[in-house]
Amino acid sequence: MTETIISSDRKEITIGAGNPFVVIGERINPTGRKLLTEEMKAGNLDRVLNDAQEQVLAGAQMLDVNAGVPLADEPKILADSIKLIQENFDIPLCIDSSIIDALKSGLEVYKGKALLNSVTGEEERLEVVLPLVKKYGCAVIGISNDDSGISEDINVRYEVAKKIVERAMDYGIPKEDVIIDPLVMPIGAINSAGKQAMELIRMLQNDLGVNTTCGASNLSFGLPNRLGLNTAFIAMAIASGMPSAITNPLEKEIMQSVKGANVVMGNDPQCSAWIAGYRDPGTKSKRTRRRRPKS
Repeated sequence: MTETIISSDRKEITIGAGNPFVVIGERINPTGRKLLTEEMKAGNLDRVLNDAQEQVLAGAQMLDVNAGVPLADEPKILADSIKLIQENFDIPLCIDSSIIDALKSGLEVYKGKALLNSVTGEEERLEVVLPLVKKYGCAVIGISNDDSGISEDINVRYEVAKKIVERAMDYGIPKEDVIIDPLVMPIGAINSAGKQAMELIRMLQNDLGVNTTCGASNLSFGLPNRLGLNTAFIAMAIASGMPSAITNPLEKEIMQSVKGANVVMGNDPQCSAWIAGYRDPGTKSKRTRRRRPKS
């Protein structure tokens, strides 16, 4: 089985089948967050640090860090955020930006082996992102769309993923350092989006031999009770072979679904993480006393 290693300077995690599911915390992202946007733009990163702490305490194994603030110095904000988080926490990070200079500035200050978010199958993007991945020895998320856009046909998306992996290997980047995002579609618009996602996850794992990840909330876009759908989706994605996802660890239902799926998939030996998380604090472990045989 393919295993992807991501690390900080103090901690290492493994993404891959047979390992506990990796939750990549999504909260450090100014999109749709007015206060965080204003504070990041002003150079105030207190909320970034608070978001990091909350997600670590909630059980995230990695954190996605995005500093996409309009009309601001994104490369500097991203680098400063990464340095601040790494000074205070040992958790590995996913460096997230659509701007090449921001990705570069983040990689320059990062201590360890980062996960880069992301590269697509577009030629222009491949030619600028993959050299960075090779230079800094990081892993990268490959998103399965190309110059023609996002196809609803999972076979087309599979071929785009294959192209990304092959181009990465041409640069000397090992296959295990490419994690593919199969692009989960909104099920409110495409009724078969859930089934398609599960099938493509299995194809990418079994046929292409790569690990996968996704934005777990994409499926529920535009629908009521998104949390309910996201919780169902993430458990089913884990059962289909997805070993990681970018999601919100502050949602207890999501974390419960992940922990439960780890148990069901055999990735929580002796159910130790489940028991530690959900045992009644007042319950004492019962030991069975062995009876002495009668003489």
